[in-house]
Amino acid sequence: MKPYIKEGDNLKVAVMELRLYAPWVHSLKEKRMVVKSLLGKIRSRYAVSAAETGEQDIHQTLVIGVAGIVAHAAQADSMMDDILAFVENSTEAEIVSVEREIR
Repeated sequence: MKPYIKEGDNLKVAVMELRLYAPWVHSLKEKRMVVKSLLGKIRSRYAVSAAETGEQDIHQTLVIGVAGIVAHAAQADSMMDDILAFVENSTEAEIVSVEREIR
């Protein structure tokens, strides 16, 4: 896990929502297994909160929200880029859209 915060830094909240399409998923049970695995990997690798945030009844669409606290905006961008690359390499699901916000 990468340390993104150093003592004395001003904190920023980084929020990202990923929408993925998984055409091979044919049931909600199968979707839950895919989502649970991906969320676990994201949480264990990065110091962030992650959850399924939408489209929970549509079996081929995954919507995942990720939020983390970082020292400044550049670290927020770096963290979100790292997570996005990790998701791209960790699943066969296609990333349809990404929304980012730094507060």
